[in-house]
Amino acid sequence: MALSLSLGFALYIQDDMARTLRPAEIDEIFSRFAAQDPDPRSELEYINPYTLLVAVVLSAQATDKGVNKATAALFPRADTPEKMVALGEANLREAIKTIGLYRNKAKNVIALSKALIENHGGKVPRDRDALEALPGVGRKTANVVLNVAFGEPTIAVDTHIFRVANRIGLAPGKTPREVEDRLNAVVPSKYRLHAHHWLILHGRYICVARKPRCPDCLIADLCRYGDKTPVAGTAPNVERKVLKKKLKTSAAKRMRRGRSSP
Repeated sequence: MALSLSLGFALYIQDDMARTLRPAEIDEIFSRFAAQDPDPRSELEYINPYTLLVAVVLSAQATDKGVNKATAALFPRADTPEKMVALGEANLREAIKTIGLYRNKAKNVIALSKALIENHGGKVPRDRDALEALPGVGRKTANVVLNVAFGEPTIAVDTHIFRVANRIGLAPGKTPREVEDRLNAVVPSKYRLHAHHWLILHGRYICVARKPRCPDCLIADLCRYGDKTPVAGTAPNVERKVLKKKLKTSAAKRMRRGRSSP
């Protein structure tokens, strides 16, 4: 995951540390996020900490919408580790077959459910090391569960947050862990509980990968991204330069033609 993220979004990484945001600007960014959405929530649908854990495991390389569609019928049938194990891997595969990598995910969900029963009394542990010891659970998943289920001020770095943190100059880094550590260092403590959700929602709906919606962005004036999407009807800087050069060349050609005319 770290390798694909660092390669996929290398163009957003700011090597020039002078381009990173200043503490006052970071505070202002999160102040605006908080004013716009004081209580952000996960878009994954779940019933309890266990179903949240399962949903996050299923969401790897899949959309929240796709996961929610599959779990809408699954979770009423299996909302505890015991019920999931009783459901069985074959039935679970059938229930989540619309999700990418569903075979391996079904195997991991059954395995982590058994581990919860055997080692944690069927409860999801409120401990990072214990979570990461479960099959199919990595640091990002553990951070989401700790944050959403238990209210811990953790920041899970997915592709959206990795992109936003690098693109706007908030917490540049070459790997998800580096970005996470920098975010923990620069995000004011009063905003850290919801920072994960604000950043992921901003990346999912505004600061998107291909053509960020800069005209709709509430932090565009603070963002360090140099190639902002222009307001409709205006040309971006590069296009304006090219257009100006073309007009100049065209004018010169007209002048030459005028001189050569009888």
